[in-house]
Order: sequence, then structure tokens, then C-alpha cells
Amino acid sequence: MIAANIGRKFLKAFNTKYNTHYKAKEFFIEKYLPVFFDHPKYMMTGGNSPLENPKIQWKSGKYPNQEERKSRISKTIAKIETSQPDASIAIGYPSLDLIATTSGQITNLSLPLNEDDVYYSWIGSGLGVGVQGALCVLFEDEDILLDLYDGWNIYRSFLNNLPQLRGNQINTWNGQWLAHRYDNLSYYPEDPTANLNPFEVKDGIMEIKTQSWVIILARLARQLNNPQLMGYVYNLGQTNTTLGFIPFLLPKIRKPFELYKKIFGESDYTERYKQLETLFGTAHGFTKICQLGVIGIEALEPKGLKEMVLNAKTPTNYEDKTKELTYNIYQIWILAMLNNDTLWNHAQQIALDFHFYASGAENAKKDRSNNLKILLASMNKKQFIENLIPIVEETVEKGKFEEIAKLINVMPSDNVPYFLTLIRFQFAVQNK
Repeated sequence: MIAANIGRKFLKAFNTKYNTHYKAKEFFIEKYLPVFFDHPKYMMTGGNSPLENPKIQWKSGKYPNQEERKSRISKTIAKIETSQPDASIAIGYPSLDLIATTSGQITNLSLPLNEDDVYYSWIGSGLGVGVQGALCVLFEDEDILLDLYDGWNIYRSFLNNLPQLRGNQINTWNGQWLAHRYDNLSYYPEDPTANLNPFEVKDGIMEIKTQSWVIILARLARQLNNPQLMGYVYNLGQTNTTLGFIPFLLPKIRKPFELYKKIFGESDYTERYKQLETLFGTAHGFTKICQLGVIGIEALEPKGLKEMVLNAKTPTNYEDKTKELTYNIYQIWILAMLNNDTLWNHAQQIALDFHFYASGAENAKKDRSNNLKILLASMNKKQFIENLIPIVEETVEKGKFEEIAKLINVMPSDNVPYFLTLIRFQFAVQNK
């Protein structure tokens, strides 16, 4: 039923943009069916509808001919107009067998159902965005829906011109198309397929590969000015899965990328932004981050960082170029989580103070190094301040270290482990 709401929202936006007056059935027959189902290879599965029932053996390469397709389309429309809506004719509706794994969105409320909703459900289902593990997102934003529509004919062209490309992947295609469409450095409106290579070969079969959810969300965040984007996360297959409505906090998703550009420069960002998209958000899968309830900075946590935070590890081999970018990503994500850009400068200055402290007295270098080692292993506010005391007592520059203690003391306790990790990174930079 959610797909029907998305289809309705899309068609209203479509009619406004193109100054047309399509009703649901008209659009379904004139615009949707010819692209999706009136070709040898479908753009999406017909499910249990007459479009694909009797079942089509896609792997055999024997596709329905024009006459058969015409018959299947006619039977589908006839069934829509004469039957009670269910999963065999409406996308996302429950099966007649209410305990079947393909049932979903069941309610005992007497909801008004009409023929238009069925047509809308098909239209809306063609706008789902595949992200990971067969999960899809239906976005409510009208601009996104219209941009997804622009990709339909391009996918159809690929299916028609690449005999080895399998069909039924519209949701996966939508993810690739959206990421490409919103890549401001690689997308050219005058040549929309330039720099687009969404294909991979598996077991000798060419198909569309699933785009990373991080890449999709990062580019949506850079493209749209919305403070929040609502998405419905689901999977319709042999077993229907619903993760529900998830708010995507676009400014929060955008923040780490903006910070990277600010800290390391526009040129470095432009050169490496595609690498950044593969390093952010690697700590958890999409299903896991949906459990957060909202998707923002936390969802972009890079893999391996939490262990360093929880175990107070100091980064090693910072001069290794293969690790440098990962370490920089760690620091940027921490800074985004702290939500205070000035802490970057504080961490740099503190690390510099520690570096000078360790190298400042020839006869006490070993003791000072040990003091710093213990200090940098601190896990929380209390430990840090206690471990700072020997340094304050031993140095003549007590003021600057007392200021460090004050900064840590007034900081929210949850932020302290992150800030201490940032200091450890900056100390590693100073040693480098």
C-alpha cells in the first residue's frame, strides 16, 4: 500500500512538471506498461499477476513474444478491474493467504481500496531504490521520484541493446542511476550515460550490480537541501520484509564530507571523494543502521574505528600512505560526531604540547614518555585528569596543561573517548 502512495505522489508531480493530466490507469497503460512489460525482457518481475503467471522461464532465454505479452497485459488489466485487490494484482498488498510469507501490511481496519490504488502501486513499485541485500527504499521526495523516472528509458535501452543483460532489476538499476544522476562531477545532462558503468558478470550472466547505500545517501545529501528525507525500507520477494519508515538526516550525512573538504582542502576532496564514499559507513550493514531509528552521522561510522576508541589505541605507521586516508577518515568522523569544529584545532594544539613536553628535557625523556604513554591510554574523563596530574606537577608550563584538564572536564562524558582518540591521532601526526 505504501507503493500506491508513492505512485500517487509521483503522478501528481509528473503531471505538474509536464503539464499533463494523466489518471492512474492512463499512465499505467500509456507510459508504464510499454516500458516495463511490453518487451521480451521485463524491467521488473510481474509477481503472481497474469504478467508472469503462468511462470516465465527467464533463464531459458525464451521470452514472451508480442502476442503473448499482449494477452498477459490484457488479462492483468481485466483482473484489476474485476477482482478484490491482493498481492496477485497489486504491489505490496497482502496475499489471499494471510499467513503466507508473501503477505504484508495486513490490518483489520476497513481501509478504502479502489482501482486507482492498484495502478498506483505498480507505478510506485518501479521507483524503489535497491540498496543492499535485496532491501529497497521508497523515497517520498518528488524530485527524486521524477529523476528516477528519467532513468526508466535508459534502463530499457540497455536491456534492449545488451542481449546478455538479464532483466527484472529495476530497483537495483534505480540505485545505480540515482547515484550516477547525483554525481555532480561525473554526470552530464547532455550525455546521461557517460561515465556510467553499472554492470557486473556473475556466473557468466551480465547484470546490474547493487550500488552502495553510502554512495546513494551521500550523493542525495549533497544534491538536496532538505533537512530530512523520509524513506520506507522494505523487500518484496519470497518473504516480504518491512523495516518501516526511516528518517534520513541529510545535513548529518553531508557533514563528514564537508568537514573533509574543509580540513584537507577542495583539491584533495575532489580527487578522493569516491574513495571517501567507500570508507565511510563500513562498520555496519544497512539493516543494522536502520535499527538506529534515524540515519545520520552514526550510520557513517568507518570500520575499525570503534576498536581504537574502546581500547584507547594509538595509530601506528601513520606514514604509510595506504593507512593515511583511513586514519584521516577516522578523525573526520570523530569530529563530525563531536559536532564542534574547533575541537580539531584544540586536538592539534594539545598533541603539539604533548610532543614538546616529551622532548623538552634530556635527562627526563624516558619518564616523560612514560607519563605520556599512560596519559594517552586514558579511557575516560576521570582517568585522563588523574593521569595528567604527574605531568602538571613535573612541568613548569602548568597553565597550558591545566587548560587541557578544564577542556576535558567540561566536555560531555560521552564525547570524551572520541576526543581522546582524536588527540591520539594528532599525536601520531606530530611524531610522524
